[in-house]
Amino acid sequence: MAQIIVVTSGKGGVGKTTTSAAFGTGLALRGFKTVIIDFDIGLRNLDLIMGCERRVVYDFVNVINNEASLNQVLIKDKRVDNLYILPASQTRDKNALKKEAVGRILQELINDFNFDYILCDSPAGIEMGAMMAMYYADVALIITNPEVSSVRDSDRILGILDSKCKKVEEGSGRIIQHLLVTRYIPSRVNTGDMLGVEDIKDILAIPLLGVIPESKAVLEASNKGIPVTLEASSDAAEAYLDAVARFMGEDVEHRFLEEKKGFWKRLIGG
Repeated sequence: MAQIIVVTSGKGGVGKTTTSAAFGTGLALRGFKTVIIDFDIGLRNLDLIMGCERRVVYDFVNVINNEASLNQVLIKDKRVDNLYILPASQTRDKNALKKEAVGRILQELINDFNFDYILCDSPAGIEMGAMMAMYYADVALIITNPEVSSVRDSDRILGILDSKCKKVEEGSGRIIQHLLVTRYIPSRVNTGDMLGVEDIKDILAIPLLGVIPESKAVLEASNKGIPVTLEASSDAAEAYLDAVARFMGEDVEHRFLEEKKGFWKRLIGG
């Protein structure tokens, strides 16, 4: 059965779009037909990270307004089979998103295009774009940085997921929630400059799906228009692929929670 996954957080700049691109690519690499939808109307970035900005002709709002069909809007990734992007508009505002139209489009993607996974890349905060990205979700990936303000804002999002989404309103269950901690630096956790994973889990009380280490590979991949999961030699790529594996039910060890020791530290036991 198809699943709608929202990638969300309360705070901006925590890595939602990077995660949407990386996680969606990871699912497609496993053979699942996957589409990533940019809900950040007016401030789209997904097309840049996916390297398809020059191929955008029509956008999400054009489909909502019946100005274009999904066949015209969906962009097929050139590197990964089964991966598609539905870009946001750069010229409209978030009020262009209509609940009924968004629901219609999601059902069309499932019923007519046979997508296995639909990832909704949410804008930050709790305005219209974020609410529409969350409303129809079956699963939520909560993205947070290891800092107090980011975790607090994520806690607010959990409250919305538990109260204002379609599943809750209909009494058909609750959205499955997973925690993904990004930009993690174990050395700073050890010095008390960042929250540790256990502290974050205690505050948010949802299962940990993955910890993504701070890595220059993320910025380099974004600048090249490549999802970081295609940069196979980087810790960040491995961490995202591990998270996808756990999402699929595999028992995978968390590999990036401890500080890597240099040669001399290992030699002297430091």
